Amino acid sequence: MSELQQLFPSVDGNEKQREELGNYVQTILSKIDELKDPSKLTLGEMPVYSEDYYNRLMEHSSVPSAGLSMENTIDELLELVKGHRFVNSSYVANAAPLPNIASIIGNLVMVLTNGNSLWDVEGPAAASAEVKITSMLSKVVGYDSNESAGYTTWGGQGAVFNSLRLAITRRFPQSNKIGVPNNLYCFCSELSHYSLYKSVEATGIGINNMIRVKVNDDHSMNLDDLKEKMEEIIQFGGIPLYVLATMGTTDTFGIDNIEGIKEITTQLEKEYDLQPIYIHADTAMGGMYTFFNQYSFESNPLNLHSDVLHVLQNYHTKFSKVYLADSMVFDFHKLGQTPYITSLFLIKDKNNLQYVDLDASETPYVGNRGYGSYHTSYTLECSRMGSAISIYASLLALGMEGYQRLLANYIEVNLRFRKTLKLAFNNVEITNEVSPITTFRFYPTNSRWKEELNGMLTLEEINEINHYNEEFAELIGIAREHVFFGNTKKQRQVVAANSNKNVSIYAHKFFSISPYTTVEEVERYIAFLQEHMNIHEKSYELLYV
Repeated sequence: MSELQQLFPSVDGNEKQREELGNYVQTILSKIDELKDPSKLTLGEMPVYSEDYYNRLMEHSSVPSAGLSMENTIDELLELVKGHRFVNSSYVANAAPLPNIASIIGNLVMVLTNGNSLWDVEGPAAASAEVKITSMLSKVVGYDSNESAGYTTWGGQGAVFNSLRLAITRRFPQSNKIGVPNNLYCFCSELSHYSLYKSVEATGIGINNMIRVKVNDDHSMNLDDLKEKMEEIIQFGGIPLYVLATMGTTDTFGIDNIEGIKEITTQLEKEYDLQPIYIHADTAMGGMYTFFNQYSFESNPLNLHSDVLHVLQNYHTKFSKVYLADSMVFDFHKLGQTPYITSLFLIKDKNNLQYVDLDASETPYVGNRGYGSYHTSYTLECSRMGSAISIYASLLALGMEGYQRLLANYIEVNLRFRKTLKLAFNNVEITNEVSPITTFRFYPTNSRWKEELNGMLTLEEINEINHYNEEFAELIGIAREHVFFGNTKKQRQVVAANSNKNVSIYAHKFFSISPYTTVEEVERYIAFLQEHMNIHEKSYELLYV
């Protein structure tokens, strides 16, 4: 057994095993750094992803009869990272961050302590961190930290599912015993994340009872349409249970008017004698911008550029009201710059957890003991990783000001990118409001964006433009190791001149997500697009003109 014991951290803190572990970590860091090339996005050379690539991996994979040496094991691990994308200034595709060093260290502490966040007896470090970050972030958004609650979960999807679970059981406390009524309805914008779609399916409400609401030109939920559709449901005997307020849509960063949503639900509750309608703020993408809720825009202590300040002030009017929601989420593994998965589900009133909590008799393994005081039997998970430690480390190291500087930089870079893009191309249109994301759409000739928005183009014309952008996305996708742009096939929807059916718009995405993405890099991004657009236009002319 002594040989096997050497494969584990020491139990007595001896120097030999500590040095071995440290040397292994140092080797991995060094070898990964050797694979980095600032001019490329990938670590080393990208593999050739042929059709049988994963089949070949399966064929050559089996558990070794005898364990490999640690040196050989590390070599095999390093083979995995070759060709893996690394978030440097060339990654502008999506909300996949470069984790900051403090959060990486926090992750290491989490692994070394390896506590189950379910119960403080098993995971006191994670439990303490979870309580701390719940209090910290409650104060940021305007919740009463003495009344709120929070726990880490599996991303924004987990927060949406758990919030819907709370909404159901708060309205029907016996539903966890007798099932969910068949006349419950949920509402979201037509550009909201698919998390609610999956959640109504999983909870048994059913996707037919998820009502999509029209959006405004700024990609926020249309409140008139929301009210009309909620009243229609009520007239037919349905119960409006839940509204998903998207505070930063995935593709365009559209921000719903949560204050207006709250006014509508309050009005309907009074008019139709309804119990409170649950509002969940899906702040997975935009939650970090609540860090400007207490920023002094008058004195501007960070000396932010006036254009950036204007954008943030606009955000402030929306994010400062997020406390009206019954719950929200902080996806730190997006704009919080921490490792996957680090999400905090934040609940305004901790008393709501009683509706989904387990009786002590149902948890004979933990919790119903005379010791330990933090037992999260209300979570859907039993085993929970201590990711609160990574979030806690990041909050401590960056602080409010550090996050404010990062987030402001992302706005500044996008402002520069938008301006430079429009100067470089006469056949491009920017299709969303200023945010950390810029969505843009190319045309075979000059821009026809206004015609599309006003329903003046035919279905065939819109599809042709979509196809033009899809082919360009494929072209630049091949060269993604140099600059990796994002794209979406549903940036928004428009009505065609010869059809009443909504048509989804294809657009490209520029998402500034790395601290190494600065205004000085913008010219390189534009040059990349110009080089590939020249190739695309030539092939388009040969095929279609």
